[in-house]
Amino acid sequence: MDVKGTITGIKYKVLLSKNLAIIGMKDFDINKAPSSCLLSDGKHSFAISKWVSPKRTRSYPFERVFNTLHISKKITVIPIVKDEGARGDRDFIQWDTVSLMSLLDVFVIFAYYDKAEVNQRNKLKITNQQFDNDYVISKIKEIEQYHSSALHWNLNELNSNLHNIIDKTKTAYTEIEQKTGVKLHNFAGLDNFKEKIGEDVSQFMTFSRDKAEKAQSREIVTQQPKESLSTLSKAKITIINYLGGQYFFTVDEILLTVNKVCLIESKHSKNSILPSKGDIKDGLLKMILYSNLFNVTVNDKQTTSEAVLNLTSSKLKGAINSESTEKELTGFFEINHFSTSQEELIRTVIAESKANNFTVKIQFSK
Repeated sequence: MDVKGTITGIKYKVLLSKNLAIIGMKDFDINKAPSSCLLSDGKHSFAISKWVSPKRTRSYPFERVFNTLHISKKITVIPIVKDEGARGDRDFIQWDTVSLMSLLDVFVIFAYYDKAEVNQRNKLKITNQQFDNDYVISKIKEIEQYHSSALHWNLNELNSNLHNIIDKTKTAYTEIEQKTGVKLHNFAGLDNFKEKIGEDVSQFMTFSRDKAEKAQSREIVTQQPKESLSTLSKAKITIINYLGGQYFFTVDEILLTVNKVCLIESKHSKNSILPSKGDIKDGLLKMILYSNLFNVTVNDKQTTSEAVLNLTSSKLKGAINSESTEKELTGFFEINHFSTSQEELIRTVIAESKANNFTVKIQFSK
């Protein structure tokens, strides 16, 4: 099943926000900072998040970004490549990540690692990779003085600075290889990546899109441990923004009726009464996308769509949803012995769903 939809702008009210620690510029080190925080220089403040890999399926980077969305100016730091060793993974940043951040009005700092250690559990790999902090701070200061949109910044960085960052990455990884004695991937892949980007982003878009479509096709036949599916199997979803940028995702579950398709993001826990807050926020970021879709088609046939966040656990009893009455909610909380914090979490998620026109379901599932 092939689902397509268009987004021309994002309207979303974040309620499940996180109290971010405030760090002064003079004390800031991206490597020591929390995964999401507020950075202040006395005059300006920014929300900062960081990725530990350019691959968006590792370590829930969407949660980190979600925690900053309630702040007006948002920056995220992403390594353009992460090489764990010739015997390990090497991941590259993808166009769709950049395009998604632009759509969410998040400034991207394309960064690189300049320090690492030998992985003691596997001495053919490196670990504890650290960003060049001076470089990150220099880019933050540039953004501080930048008065155009995040979209304009991100495209300009791709066009004018990414080749320079790739060269810095090659130099840094050469030094890491010499210091650690760990053999890394050869630079042919990086040079190819640099060449594919070309002098404008169109080649980067095509290069990344081909890789993303292949990954999307692989993911459709793979069920993750944290997904408990009760409806139809996974389906491709291609989201097109007003720039013509395309995001290739897979919908965890699809429920198709005559007049509507439900796009269901599922988060499941076997060992806890609820999925983790990180899982839930990861799901909410998908709701931002799915609740802002229009011109939705399924196999090229026009239809309406509904975004659904499905939270399940093998330890839950009964079920509730965002349309449940207060009596139903209270009974559900009591029978499942929810703590005050768990009850508050679910009430906040339900409130967020009502504010943004999507559905939440919380229910038992094996």
